Amino acid sequence: MGSKPESIVVLTGAGISAESGIQTFRAADGLWENHPVDEVATPEGFERNPQLVYEFYNQRRRKLLSDEIRPNAAHSYLAKFEHEFEGEFLLVTQNIDNLHERAGSENLLHMHCELLKMRCLNSQLVFDINEDFGFDTHCRCCRSPGNLRPHIVWFGEMPFHMNKINQALESCDLFVAIGTSGNVYPASGFYQTAKIRRARTVELNLERTGSGFDEHITGKASEIVPSYFDSLLTNY
Repeated sequence: MGSKPESIVVLTGAGISAESGIQTFRAADGLWENHPVDEVATPEGFERNPQLVYEFYNQRRRKLLSDEIRPNAAHSYLAKFEHEFEGEFLLVTQNIDNLHERAGSENLLHMHCELLKMRCLNSQLVFDINEDFGFDTHCRCCRSPGNLRPHIVWFGEMPFHMNKINQALESCDLFVAIGTSGNVYPASGFYQTAKIRRARTVELNLERTGSGFDEHITGKASEIVPSYFDSLLTNY
């Protein structure tokens, strides 16, 4: 496997949560849970029909908080690895669920924000939310209705934490992408940023994406993630 890594960046996508019962972002037909993406995942869609967008995310929030959704072995092993690895470790997720946190991950960045948060359109303050909210919900800082939106990065918006992510990619010596198609910018360029700095790049996915990673391991995340990260702990 080469020399022992001292700094690791892991990127996770929808594939790691699919085995927990959370649908992947977008099917081949361009729909997200039967909705055109531009209706529920763009600022323009929110302007046109905010009630549809509120209800769409309310439904997803209810499902995430239901008893049927739990972290799987891939989430759990990443948390175990983080606590046992002696070097620097950063977990970046494109997912808006809280399964990494529930599994015990701590050094974690949500680049596409979080389903269990809402944001004030005026102040940009972010608040936790574990229940339905909508146009009539009074903002905690403005005390007025109509000022809140889901704290989600939509198409056409810049992901969060990009400076921290790029700094970590430029200094890591191992980058691992798990369960992500690698087709959505800017995450699609993360492995290239890491490779420029001579990091080893590894893709763990159900199938190869065709991108230029140094190593490709295919299979279910709940099986290949524990196996791969266990080998990092024991074989170096």
